[in-house]
Amino acid sequence: MQSTNYIIGFIIALTAIVAVALTGLREATKTKAALNEEIFDKRAVLSAVEDYLPEGKQVGDLSDQEVVETFNQQVEQKVLNMEGKVVPGMDAEDIVMAKERKLPEPQRKLPLYIYNQDGNKFYIIAVRGNGLWDEIWGFIALESDLNTIAGASFDHQGETPGLGAEIKDNPGFAEQFQGKKIFENGNYVSVKVMKGGAKDEEHQVDGISGATVTCDGVTEMLQRGIEYYLPYFNTIRQQGMLVQ
Repeated sequence: MQSTNYIIGFIIALTAIVAVALTGLREATKTKAALNEEIFDKRAVLSAVEDYLPEGKQVGDLSDQEVVETFNQQVEQKVLNMEGKVVPGMDAEDIVMAKERKLPEPQRKLPLYIYNQDGNKFYIIAVRGNGLWDEIWGFIALESDLNTIAGASFDHQGETPGLGAEIKDNPGFAEQFQGKKIFENGNYVSVKVMKGGAKDEEHQVDGISGATVTCDGVTEMLQRGIEYYLPYFNTIRQQGMLVQ
């Protein structure tokens, strides 16, 4: 009987040890996954201003530590409401665009990243929309005139490889946006992705052959997503806060 009690006690103790170990492993895995996601997001933001990184580096060449250091040292974060006012006590990284998109528009919040390099400011905004199969998203960097696109990066949930997925996989697609303008004669027009090729050098880019729905999704995403930020941009213009 005593031997049986000893065995039962040992099994209970061993089970408790295993449970604690598994809990610790699960928490460590969750922490690691969260850190990886954070670094992934920082890379995506910095990709929109890749041409302006220190020492001419490319985002892909940066270690995880360098990504974090560059981001923390050179990126200012703000959160905006839909009226263009800054929400105090929040960082842009706190905003999950997929969740915000499910809220009624007046309740949404917008992340804004301001990248500072050699006295120049680049305003990086987040946009999100629908592709052919699932959601697409991106970051658009505007020069300090808040009109000229300095760079862009795009990603997707499930677009077709070799077709819609080219918005991410083909660097040439995002590169087309550099130098494009979102205003024409003072009117907001955004930038359009054109099936059959761009005809307006300032406000259009070439589409991706065979990916009409994805390209239309990018056009709609930019038109709507950039417009959300215009109230804030108008405010800082009026207050003379732009650095030219």
